[in-house]
Order: sequence, then structure tokens, then C-alpha cells
Amino acid sequence: MNIQAEKLELVRLILDTDNPGILASVKRVFTKVKSVDFWDTLSQYQKEEILKGIEEIDNGETTDYELFIKKHL
Repeated sequence: MNIQAEKLELVRLILDTDNPGILASVKRVFTKVKSVDFWDTLSQYQKEEILKGIEEIDNGETTDYELFIKKHL
């Protein structure tokens, strides 16, 4: 089924329901998806480690995966 057909089916299901719990759940899904930023869910330590990794990549401080694996086989 293509995306447009999926959307139409969801609209039909929403319009056909009289269950306030289902409607509240659907609304929660859309509000949560729009308001949650992945970065904000990380701890300060995780953020610092990610930024450190990006800095190492920018400085060329990386190891080729294949060379790394050969050393450990």
C-alpha cells in the first residue's frame, strides 16, 4: 500500500471511531513526535562523548575499520 493510501485509511479509521482513548493516543503520538528532540534525551556525558567523537573525526583521528579488524583476528 502506498503512503497516500495509508494516510487515507488512517483518516477513515479516525473518523469512524467514537473512542476518546484512541483519539487521545493518536494525538499523543503526533505531539510527542514533534516535541521530542533526540539530543535533549541524552545525558551530558553522552553529549560530550559525541562531540568529542565529531572533533576527532574532524581532526582526522580515525582508524580504518578493515585495519582494525585485521589486528584483532
